[in-house]
Amino acid sequence: MQVVIAMIIGAAVGAMMGESAAIFAPLGALFIHLIKMLVIPLVAVAIISGAASLGNSPAAGKIGITTFAFFMLTSAAAVGLAILMGEMFRPGVGVDLTSMQSMFSNEYADKGSVPGVVETILGMIPTNVFQSLGEANILQILVFCLFLGIGLSKIDRARFEPIKNMLDGLVDAFVWMINIVMYLAPIGVFGLMAEAVGTFGFDVLGVVMKLFVVYVAAILIFGFGFYPLLIKTMSNVPVKRFLSAMKRPQAVALSTASSMATLPVTLDTVEKELKVSNSTAAFVLPLGATINMSGNAIYYGLVAVFFAQVFNVDLSLGAYIAIILTATIGAIGQAGVPGPSFLVVAVLLAAGIPIEGLPLLFALDRIFDMIRTALNITGDAACAVIVEKYNPNSQQEVESAAAATAEQQLS
Repeated sequence: MQVVIAMIIGAAVGAMMGESAAIFAPLGALFIHLIKMLVIPLVAVAIISGAASLGNSPAAGKIGITTFAFFMLTSAAAVGLAILMGEMFRPGVGVDLTSMQSMFSNEYADKGSVPGVVETILGMIPTNVFQSLGEANILQILVFCLFLGIGLSKIDRARFEPIKNMLDGLVDAFVWMINIVMYLAPIGVFGLMAEAVGTFGFDVLGVVMKLFVVYVAAILIFGFGFYPLLIKTMSNVPVKRFLSAMKRPQAVALSTASSMATLPVTLDTVEKELKVSNSTAAFVLPLGATINMSGNAIYYGLVAVFFAQVFNVDLSLGAYIAIILTATIGAIGQAGVPGPSFLVVAVLLAAGIPIEGLPLLFALDRIFDMIRTALNITGDAACAVIVEKYNPNSQQEVESAAAATAEQQLS
């Protein structure tokens, strides 16, 4: 509630003060820096711990395949929904960009290259894991930590248990540290919102209002229709409880526009409120915060259709297929941090759509980013509760955690 109130006050202050609201930017920067300080080590330790817990499980392969299949298929479905809604409501038809010609630019033309399959695979494998940690290369960190976690699960159990206990203790310590940092969340969120609204205002939004409305509608359909349907049919968690529990991480995602920064809150919510075992949550959620970007997929697909309509480009079946494939791959490769989505350039180029008008959207990227991040972390949590059904150790873990909590309260 404090975060939501801070968002509203920050937006109001930004609207009143205009660009001078940038004086509050350091408050937001301080909060984001504190979160980033802890997120990389938390992700590394959590992935090692989760992979080690799943390594000896007979369902480990099924859990891994289910997780990756969920991320791929939901991202593709998100692009499909975006294209469908773009063609139904046609947000780019009748848009007059004559007053915005000064914002048009070709500077993004060289930012649309998509690496090939071989380059992508090689780029995921670190040659120096310490350099990957220093550069915060999340994909390389994930690959190494998954490999290390599985390797730990294969050693003698007597030697494995102390290491596993140490990893679990480190995860708990990082979560405690981040909970302390979260006390600053309302102040940080106020600074972020004041700067964003003060800098960009709402004038540019008027030009692309129809696109924004269709975009929000697609996000709501996917977040409150598609994901709840999957949860109802494929998990043991009631939909009402899931949606209620996700309010807190969604509020943090909206304010930070970062799946990685929201990860600690998502982990805490999924484990404590949705009763997902630590081994499942520690494996699925850090992975999802990096490669599960269904909100980005909706953005890419809808922006492609929007600019095709603005510039009167007739999209062929091949162009639609190119949009779906490029947007799905691009969404999975997009880092879970805030910032302009240059991968949308690749989607437009793949379909032969002009990219000159992109700066018009980059000016509003923070607003779009906040909304799609809330959907991204909802998808991560949905995947965790679905994958939980395939983890045979989950019930035992949850019962042990409940017993330990009850014993602690008793003492």
